[in-house]
Amino acid sequence: MGITARGVGLLVAAVLLLGAGFHFAYPELTLLGAAAGTALAVAVVTAARRPRLQVHRQADPDRVARGEPATMTLTVRNAGRLRAASLLATDRCGDRMVPVPVLRLRPGADTTVSYDVPTTRRGVVPVGPLRVIRRDPLGLVVLARSYGGSVPVWVHPRIHPLTAVPTGAGRSLDGRVDAVPHGSITFDSLREYVVGDELRRVHWRTSARVGELMVRENVDTSLPRIVVLLDNRAAAHPDRVDGVAESFESACEAAASVVTAAVREDLPVVLLFVAAEEASGGPDGAAFGEGLGAGGPLDRLAAVSLTGEGTLEAAATRLRRDRLGDTLVVLTGPGGRDDLGHVGALRGAYPSVVVGVFGAVEPTPPGAAGLVVVDAADGAAFAAEWDGVRRW
Repeated sequence: MGITARGVGLLVAAVLLLGAGFHFAYPELTLLGAAAGTALAVAVVTAARRPRLQVHRQADPDRVARGEPATMTLTVRNAGRLRAASLLATDRCGDRMVPVPVLRLRPGADTTVSYDVPTTRRGVVPVGPLRVIRRDPLGLVVLARSYGGSVPVWVHPRIHPLTAVPTGAGRSLDGRVDAVPHGSITFDSLREYVVGDELRRVHWRTSARVGELMVRENVDTSLPRIVVLLDNRAAAHPDRVDGVAESFESACEAAASVVTAAVREDLPVVLLFVAAEEASGGPDGAAFGEGLGAGGPLDRLAAVSLTGEGTLEAAATRLRRDRLGDTLVVLTGPGGRDDLGHVGALRGAYPSVVVGVFGAVEPTPPGAAGLVVVDAADGAAFAAEWDGVRRW
């Protein structure tokens, strides 16, 4: 609760009038001071009365690609039974405030307002809560309260269609790739038996040792497994335009395009960041088989930001240790070209390694670290260059 300049003036006047009235035994001054104090007290009680409002908001849609339209529909209902609500209300939408008409809202009635959510930049746009400002009739006291929760709108990077999808050393057996060699089903791990598991998958020796049924988890190594590593270090993207690293935005578009192309072809794909995701603000966890829905790689690309944490050398060490797939796609900026030697050292662990470099003034030297390097100014140029690669 705050007191306005008019309220401060009235409060000072009340104190002076009361003091003068009692000091000089002047009842008229005392009466005026008491009236001013009473008016201020009534203003506090009036502003403090909390209106009963129900707030519902709906984003349509709540996940869009950068530049696509998104609309937020907000409904405010007066759940009170006696008094009409006449308030000043604004709804937070990202960095701006949207006015919401709540004038003479009768009990049980509601008002609806729709407005566009800004989608010109990739990111997560928080919408809400509704901020209601209540004043007394004399304008002496103002009180602001929040109603309803906040709804995020996920603005994904633009997706550029890719025709070619690298298949690495593994090949699918379902006919999508010509001249495929035979694959195999390979043991991956053991886990506890659950109802519905086939008994032929029970590992009896381990079950006898631990005292409970354990079953084998297998993976199909005939399917190529694609790993996309996005360099989200601030040092890799040093150039800024109005505070935005365009090379990083282009790298996010390229990552979204590769992931979407892999999912379209039913290929296992995983998205990783050079800096730890906890440091960059992204959701925890990354696994093969993620879809493109809520919590998937596109949401993580919307939430990721540049950070000073992490090194490409440490990320390469983790990739070498884990050997997550057979095709590695590394996306970096002009500041990451000096570290490509660490990526080149992964060619033994990953038969196919492709590097995308965005925003560099000079092209990357041919055969840098023995890698396939795609130089691109933005995501669209990357898609065109990607489809022109003759060898993976």
